[in-house]
Amino acid sequence: MFAMVHGGAGRYLPEETPMILEGCRAGVGVAWGLLSGGASALDAVEGAVRVLEDNPLFNAGTGSVLNADGIIEMDASIMEGRTLRAGAVANVRRVRNPVSVARKVLEEGRHVLLAGDGAMRFARACGIPDYPEERLVTERQGRRWEAHHGTVGAVALDASGVLAAATSTGGLFGKRPGRIADSALIGSGTYADNEVAVSCTGLGEAIIRTVMAHRIAFNMHRNGDAQRAAEEAVAYLAAHTVAEAGVIVIGADGCFGYAHSTPDMPVGWYSAAGVTTAMRC
Repeated sequence: MFAMVHGGAGRYLPEETPMILEGCRAGVGVAWGLLSGGASALDAVEGAVRVLEDNPLFNAGTGSVLNADGIIEMDASIMEGRTLRAGAVANVRRVRNPVSVARKVLEEGRHVLLAGDGAMRFARACGIPDYPEERLVTERQGRRWEAHHGTVGAVALDASGVLAAATSTGGLFGKRPGRIADSALIGSGTYADNEVAVSCTGLGEAIIRTVMAHRIAFNMHRNGDAQRAAEEAVAYLAAHTVAEAGVIVIGADGCFGYAHSTPDMPVGWYSAAGVTTAMRC
């Protein structure tokens, strides 16, 4: 069993680092607790991302950044590797935990991606209540944007050998209304199959253009080296788009890796050896 989270590739204020790392520790701790109790990898990644979405230090769920119209639009996706089931939502508002709406899309199985008002109506039909938008907005948003970081994600391997991944974001500060991030797109920001689970963070447009998560999966299938696959994908994106990004990845054998082209990326992982969190620079 293994669980890993990231809090977003970017630039972090030194005084925030301890709180950011504690947030990652809390998220991965929930994932590990679920796995240890016999829960699925899908439950673990959803649980971890919910914790990060509820933490206003991260640009996902509570504390998401504002778009150009001064409102919050959030994206999230989740995928289970054994069956390739996936669910995603884009441009959702007044939802506390977008990753859980994405999970409902996965479970229903009729569609993969729902957006905007349709996604919100689906959430209400599933019993997910409205969450006041003013409670999603925090005073820290402007300062967090100046620090240039956002997006959260998790990957997990459960006791049955099943892999899963999930990613959630509030997007770019000042983005055009209707903009959809890589976090909502399977194969770009999130991917899982029988051999690998991936969650990406960074400039969504560049991640989409390089289909980053699936590129990492392809490299893993070819050489089985999680760290190498992560580094190669980040290097490819930097070379072809001149953009910054980061990624976490885990293989079916428990090997894992992470890479980023930004100055910082907080990560946390939990295995039988215990919990590890660090600001990777």
